Amino acid sequence: MNAWVLEGELILNCNCTVFCPCVISLGKHPPTEGYCQAWAGVRIDSGRSGDIDLSGLNVAMLLDIPGKMERGNWTLALWIDDRATDEQFEQLETIFRGTSRGTTGLFKLLVGEYLGAERAPISFVTDGETRTLSVGKFIQGAVAPIGGARAGEDVSVVNTQYWMGPEVIVAAASLGRVRAFGRVWNFEGRSAEICSIRWEGP
Repeated sequence: MNAWVLEGELILNCNCTVFCPCVISLGKHPPTEGYCQAWAGVRIDSGRSGDIDLSGLNVAMLLDIPGKMERGNWTLALWIDDRATDEQFEQLETIFRGTSRGTTGLFKLLVGEYLGAERAPISFVTDGETRTLSVGKFIQGAVAPIGGARAGEDVSVVNTQYWMGPEVIVAAASLGRVRAFGRVWNFEGRSAEICSIRWEGP
């Protein structure tokens, strides 16, 4: 099994009406609506799996979770950058499915239904504080930090044990549309997260 590492940024938008309680409770508290539906995008600034360079690629996810995150039975779908070679595609799918263990290994434990991985044109653009994600015809999203009392300082949750990363910026979505695998979602105005990542394994 290849040693791997990914560094970059993740954005996520879900159906929670206020900031996702899973960040603090580590999945022990139910989502605000009792279930979780979410899309996420990962920008890989630098990455490697064995001898295969993964830098500069993007990955997107659809997550559909019926209750508390810790109870599992997640549904997962992946989109992998259409610029990826076959080798890069294979390595990224293995990492994001949890098969490569390490940081994302919990996916192997918690995902009950895997809908597969598809190639798609994925754009992850930062304009000021707004992050915009476009995944073919499947996901159109834009998230930005919420305002805080001190100008220029993000509202954030720090020093957590959240699997994605210990520092999470509290954000909201100005755009959050998903149309894929029979799901038609619109999470505009709902909870979002921005998180620098450094994931590794096995």
